[in-house]
Amino acid sequence: MDLTEPILADMGFELVDLEYLMERGRWILRLYIDTEKGVTLDDCARVSRELGDVMDVHDVIEHRYVLEISSPGLDRPLRREKDFIRVIGKRIKVRMVAPIQGRRNFTGYLVDFQEGNLFMETNGEKVSLPRSDVEKANLVYEFEA
Repeated sequence: MDLTEPILADMGFELVDLEYLMERGRWILRLYIDTEKGVTLDDCARVSRELGDVMDVHDVIEHRYVLEISSPGLDRPLRREKDFIRVIGKRIKVRMVAPIQGRRNFTGYLVDFQEGNLFMETNGEKVSLPRSDVEKANLVYEFEA
C-alpha cells in the first residue's frame, strides 16, 4: 500500500506482507511487519495506532474493517527479491504456479538467488526455479535439537 510503506519505514519497520480478507463476517486488513531485531507486541500496538489514525484521516477503506498488525512469524512469507537474498543458506518451502520437473512443491535449502531464479538443493538434487512462477514461498524454521 502506497500510504503505509513510507510511514512504516519512518518508524523503522518493513512491510513484509498484507492481507485483506473477510473473516467471520467482517473485513480484516492484516499487515505483517518486521525489523532486523524482530517485532514485539508493543511495536504492533504502536504501529496499529499510528497507521489506524492515518488511514482513518485519508479514508483509505470506505467500509468498516479491522486493522491487525502482526509479525510475519517463524515461517515468514518470501515475496520480494530481497526476501530471498536474506534467506540464502536457509531452508525454504516453495509452491510453483505450474509443475517444474513434474512437481509443484519444493522444500530444501536456498543455495543462491540470481537474475530472478531461485537455486535450491532439495533431497540432494539441485533445481532452478524462476521467481516469476512462484505461487507461494515461506521460510521453514528449523528447531535446534
